[in-house]
Amino acid sequence: MRKLLLGLDIGSSSVKASLLDADSGTALVAKAFPSEEMPISSPKSGWAEQDPEMWWKYVQQASKYVLDKAQVKKGELKGIGIAYQMHGLVLVDENQQVLRSSIIWCDSRAVEIGEKAFERLGEEYCLNNLLNSPGNFTASKLRWIIENEPDLVSRIHKIMLPGDYIAMKLTGEILTSETGLSEGIFWDFQKNGISEKLLEDYQILKEWIPDVVPSFSLQGKVTSQASKLTGIEEGVPVSYRAGDQPNNAFSLKVLKPGELATTAGTSGTVYGVCDTPLFDPLSRVNTFVHVNHQKNTPSYGVLLCVNGTGILNSWIKRLMGAGKIEYDEMNNFAASAGIGADGLLFIPFGNGAERILQNKQVGAHMIGLDLLKHDKGHMIRAAQEGIVAALTYGFQIMKDMGLDLQTVKAGRANMFLSPIFRKTFIHMNRVELKLYDTDGAQGAARGAGIGAGIFTNEAEAFEGLQLLETYEPNENFFEPYEELFSRWKNCLEEVQKMHI
Repeated sequence: MRKLLLGLDIGSSSVKASLLDADSGTALVAKAFPSEEMPISSPKSGWAEQDPEMWWKYVQQASKYVLDKAQVKKGELKGIGIAYQMHGLVLVDENQQVLRSSIIWCDSRAVEIGEKAFERLGEEYCLNNLLNSPGNFTASKLRWIIENEPDLVSRIHKIMLPGDYIAMKLTGEILTSETGLSEGIFWDFQKNGISEKLLEDYQILKEWIPDVVPSFSLQGKVTSQASKLTGIEEGVPVSYRAGDQPNNAFSLKVLKPGELATTAGTSGTVYGVCDTPLFDPLSRVNTFVHVNHQKNTPSYGVLLCVNGTGILNSWIKRLMGAGKIEYDEMNNFAASAGIGADGLLFIPFGNGAERILQNKQVGAHMIGLDLLKHDKGHMIRAAQEGIVAALTYGFQIMKDMGLDLQTVKAGRANMFLSPIFRKTFIHMNRVELKLYDTDGAQGAARGAGIGAGIFTNEAEAFEGLQLLETYEPNENFFEPYEELFSRWKNCLEEVQKMHI
């Protein structure tokens, strides 16, 4: 009988399911729903919300699809892993009914709340105990609810992250994890527990916080009702959960100090692992509990995030192609322009407040447009170079914190499918890039195998992980990309002055 593992990745663009064969370590089938990007509601400028029931609907469709496609028989599915978009807030009442739309990761409404809390709690406490400013994270979003929607407060039974919500829908159990609480800035790293001081300051009731379970553990079993809706056999355990960036690092076997992972989907990230609780004094990059953290063997993840990444590329696709151009064609257009796109620059910050800019909203800007010479290729290349420049800007912050950035791992997906994006990335940052055949859903499935005891160790879990390509930088390109980044950085400084 086969031993199969189901990974679910709950993104803001789509929900993806991947079915992994535990013996071979290979994915049998994967599918994302819907075919077009899920809608994000923006009732006011800077707001971003999604209906959690929408995620659950697509979990049902994706699960049924992969299970049917692989003709899964009774007893073959051994565990379920859940990865999810970080920093979202889901509220439910005593009947596990959602009280309002989820305020998701790119929502900027709580920036001022986090800044004021940083002043009240004090820099020393926030940086030494929370390793971050409360910023625009989940705790601050909850405080916004308390201040602005008081009628809901008396009805709150539990607060959850998006992955906690999906686990609840599958199992009926409301739980969370240490890494999840740390991403919401609820975690006191000195006490290795929930920050009572933050809860008191924000007037958050401790009973709203779910019980905590390890990322790799048995976290409830699929109910009969969920089984009918998803096609998943009743009694299969949920045995892993993690936010998308810690999970992406895990899916690439980035688990030891000095190892780094990157993504370039809707947002762009670099995630570095360390064994000491590092922090940036300005909270431009953020430190969370990593999935393999143990009290005696601590493990932390430092996250650099650029909100305006793939969303800029998809915006250009919609604008230029009107649905008739594909990403491969866009990449071909980009290759027709030279390094620096003949003077055209993109500042890609158009998707909410950006942490690397201290939670400022400076918007996206196209600079240097010449109507007599610039075409599609220049615009697409300038956008991709601008995204890499933003990541490089964050890279430099991570280097100043002491992280060693020499080799970076990524899944061969999203913007890393673009040769121009890859070339710009390795030369502007002077790093080696390794691309693997994996994604967040596949990583969640591997995590489920560890949590359910199907894999006896991490090495066994990653036996099927396949390295596809390695890209080494060529020093002949260092100077032109260094000049490009310098010009981009100067333009960013001028744009920031406009928004003071």
